Amino acid sequence: MGVKTALPAAELGIYSLVLSGALAFAARGLLEASQDGAHRKAFRESVRPGWEYIGRKMDVADFEWVMWFTSFRNVILFALCGHVLFAKLCTMVTPQLRSWMYAVYGVLAVMGTMGPWYLLLLLGHCVGLYIVSLLGQPWLCLGLGLASLASFKTDPLTSWQSGFVTGTFDLQEVLFQGGSSFTVLRCTSFALESCAHPSRRYALADLLKYNFYLPFFFFGPVMTFDRFHEQVSQAEPARPEGELWRIRAQAGLSVVTIVVVDIFFHFFYILTIPSDLKFASRLPDSALAGLAYANLVYDWVKAAVLFGVVNTVARLDHLDPPRAPKCITALYVFGETHFDRGINDWLCKYVYDHIGGEHSAVIPELAASMATFAITTLWLGPCDIVYLWSVLNCFGLNFELWVQKLAEHRPLAQVEASLSEQMSRRVRGLFGAANFWAIVMYNLVSLNSLEFTELVARRLLLTGFPQTTLAVLFVTYCGVQLVKERERTLALEEEPGPDKEKPE
Repeated sequence: MGVKTALPAAELGIYSLVLSGALAFAARGLLEASQDGAHRKAFRESVRPGWEYIGRKMDVADFEWVMWFTSFRNVILFALCGHVLFAKLCTMVTPQLRSWMYAVYGVLAVMGTMGPWYLLLLLGHCVGLYIVSLLGQPWLCLGLGLASLASFKTDPLTSWQSGFVTGTFDLQEVLFQGGSSFTVLRCTSFALESCAHPSRRYALADLLKYNFYLPFFFFGPVMTFDRFHEQVSQAEPARPEGELWRIRAQAGLSVVTIVVVDIFFHFFYILTIPSDLKFASRLPDSALAGLAYANLVYDWVKAAVLFGVVNTVARLDHLDPPRAPKCITALYVFGETHFDRGINDWLCKYVYDHIGGEHSAVIPELAASMATFAITTLWLGPCDIVYLWSVLNCFGLNFELWVQKLAEHRPLAQVEASLSEQMSRRVRGLFGAANFWAIVMYNLVSLNSLEFTELVARRLLLTGFPQTTLAVLFVTYCGVQLVKERERTLALEEEPGPDKEKPE
């Protein structure tokens, strides 16, 4: 109720002005803080000279972003461009063998990057899960998959297996964890799909072609085996009309985003400021709230760029990969909160939906969410911060259902029924605003630090109460209503109209 109801245009215009003004005010505070702190001793390690023609220092606190687009930029471009060229050549000459070409090129790239012993290690995990899949027991496949994943996430097995990597380089740990962990998820998906469809008799070669597809190998996203196998097995793949134009647009958008983020880091030190709590504590309340929000937005942009580059290559190979995660700005419910759509789809298909069913009953939903976040904790690497993050987000997901169930019973249901649809939307928007900041705070714990999260929570809820608290909630409420309006518009566009043919 209230989602499909439009609010007056004037009201939405006021929301837009309030939100734009608040974001500009917070950005101004962050810009001034970045200028004041540029020469602080605590900033020396992570704020360094940037582009010469900009003439400002740059925030380089995120070593992964810096490595991807400086030291390893040429290596990544060389590997992906080589894949595209060989894929195009094979598709033109022998399209029925293109899946084999993907696998051979991926195996050679992995062996050249990480060494032959690392390749043999992963082949051992692949063969192990393939053998178990022949038994046709899903619980055994999932159990072995989780055991394999645990071997890459807990010592001493992690240290022992990392010794299989040849040489040492800056991104070694990232590539090792990425390639190993995604390999386990892919192999587990293969095993579970083999159990679900025993008549199809998938071979070990199908698993190897699936696992060693290079664009997805190190950083994902994860496509479940059934989807990948169906798409890559097309003998004569064809593109929908306008697909090439959309691929070019996505590639161009990824390049523009990389440049914009680099320029942004010359003016806003959003990753370095939280590391200096003494300095961060002196920020105005609006700038501190903006800083917390900006950290989550950056993490989404980082994931969107990575998936954008990888997905561009995958779409050139006639695949339909998982899309980039939903922007944090458009999130106001825990049920849609994830930073990796591929892993989210994997967890939903094999764990969350399997246990939770329709996600309408309290106890099955609690069991499903606890199992899902337990596996997510293992995926991220068990530690105190990850435990806290999992507990908070699991609680948030279940608390939404509890509130929904409570609202369906009298007297709350009667109260909402007495409201107009527009007023109902406004009331739900207030709850959405509070939920948005719960999502921000719960995820800021793992994306930044517990100490910085405590600082933000204390300033917004205690020392800033009631002025800052109400102001932030009102600005967030404006944003939630604008997001709801966008969702309403998209829903209306998707509904079949009188001039559209209805499916039989």
